[in-house]
Amino acid sequence: MADVLLRGLGITRRWGGLVAVDNVSLSLARGAVHAVIGTNGAGKSTLINILSGEIEPSSGEIELMGQQVTRWTQPRRARAGLGRSYQRNTIYPSFSVLENCRLAAQSRHQLAWRWWENAQQCSLSLDAAQDAMTRAGLHSVAQRAAGLLSHGQKRQLEIAMCLATRPEVLLLDEPLAGMGAEETDRMLALLDELRADHAILLVEHDMDAVFRIADRITVMVNGAVIASDEPQAIRNNPAVQAAYLGEHA
Repeated sequence: MADVLLRGLGITRRWGGLVAVDNVSLSLARGAVHAVIGTNGAGKSTLINILSGEIEPSSGEIELMGQQVTRWTQPRRARAGLGRSYQRNTIYPSFSVLENCRLAAQSRHQLAWRWWENAQQCSLSLDAAQDAMTRAGLHSVAQRAAGLLSHGQKRQLEIAMCLATRPEVLLLDEPLAGMGAEETDRMLALLDELRADHAILLVEHDMDAVFRIADRITVMVNGAVIASDEPQAIRNNPAVQAAYLGEHA
């Protein structure tokens, strides 16, 4: 059986009469990239926010590493091994790349009782930060101010900060947004490397990239899933072609 690390069962989110996410179920397995696609307003970001703990579902359940976490807060889920990135960069531009990653790692390795120690010298956080930068291909710019990085490098830093918390599940919200072809290739190579040790949920609008990297694709329309299958089956699905893919089909 696949090593399922995150599972959503019948997730629904209502705001008054608006159903933003409608009875969505999915599972994320270690070693696989599961892409969620759909037009703007399809419910993708709401779904990822529910899975990460930023928004509570109106109904449904979420399991993380076999534990029932539906009512867990986002920080508690993060400490349990769930990491996420956002559509917009959430870095500290005046801090170095290393310091951005160290601060992220520190959130997982909190040692509040050791108040006399300099947090910047914490070996656990520094080791996690160094490892994350290396995996994300940023070790050579460790001392550069994050705000001086290229757009693609900033997106890589988002991933590195996520990795610094040592997650097993990665929820990535449009990590390819605004990238050129060369930057996209680098990011896809990174995701391909990360998939072996992680379960990855990818929300993305770049269809060419999605079909290159995804092992499974879930298609959402108006908050509901209309198809969830392997990439070729999604490409050939008439309902998906009519609702979303169009010229990409």
